Amino acid sequence: MNSKAVATPTRTKEILQTFGFSFKKSLGQNFLIDVNILKNIIAEAGIDRSANAIEIGPGIGALTEQLAQHADRVVAFEIDQRLLPILKETLGSYDNVEVINQDILKADVARVIADQFKPGQPVRVVANLPYYITTPILMKLLMDRLPIDSITVMIQKEVADRMAAEPNTKSYGSLSIAVQYYTEANVVLNVPKTVFMPQPNVDSSVLHLEMREKPPVDVEDEEFFFDVVKATFGQRRKTLMNNLARHFNGEMDKDELRSRLEKVNIEPSRRGESLSMQEFADLANVLYK
Repeated sequence: MNSKAVATPTRTKEILQTFGFSFKKSLGQNFLIDVNILKNIIAEAGIDRSANAIEIGPGIGALTEQLAQHADRVVAFEIDQRLLPILKETLGSYDNVEVINQDILKADVARVIADQFKPGQPVRVVANLPYYITTPILMKLLMDRLPIDSITVMIQKEVADRMAAEPNTKSYGSLSIAVQYYTEANVVLNVPKTVFMPQPNVDSSVLHLEMREKPPVDVEDEEFFFDVVKATFGQRRKTLMNNLARHFNGEMDKDELRSRLEKVNIEPSRRGESLSMQEFADLANVLYK
């Protein structure tokens, strides 16, 4: 095969035809066909020869190829066995790439990092994620507290906006809090549908997550904190008091809830979307017993 970049419409079509590959809707396969977008993603991710990259869902190797050209070493997790021979072909000339045929949600990523990368080098996750499974993948990477420095991913625009949202906006919710508890989140690029094959039905954005050394708030119990956050957004249009009363049904009555809210100066009539992360922490800590 020729040595043109994988991420062009002609080359992508040629590869798909050669291998008789057909897209699996269930795997959310949309391949990138614009090299400039890929170069922008790599720049936003801060990938250079001093860094290692983990990719999730390399597809036919469009982003993988660019990562291999810029990073020290690249490990790509691909769940679809049919893509392995294609990746062998498209990435054959790079000796710094390892493709692992495994579901990232089941993989022992910490072990892979220890086995594959030199200690002391930054590890950055860079991926064009399948839309249907974006949140579980990102939450796994964050909650497993892996030794990674940043995550830069192409995801559905609406989800990127929710993850990076500020209080008092329509997009702000429990997902915003969960992601921002572990990272500093920024949408760094909006991407048109036209740069994918096949074209998805939704717009995409590139989200950059810089891992925090420690969470920005102190909580008594993380699981309880996230439960309280989720509860306050249970029914978005309802007040804190109503959502919390429903959540703690039988454990705490409204009077008890009211007195605890007073302790941390939070009005019971407010809605979840108006609370900052610090207020959520104060709220969870005062309710924890």
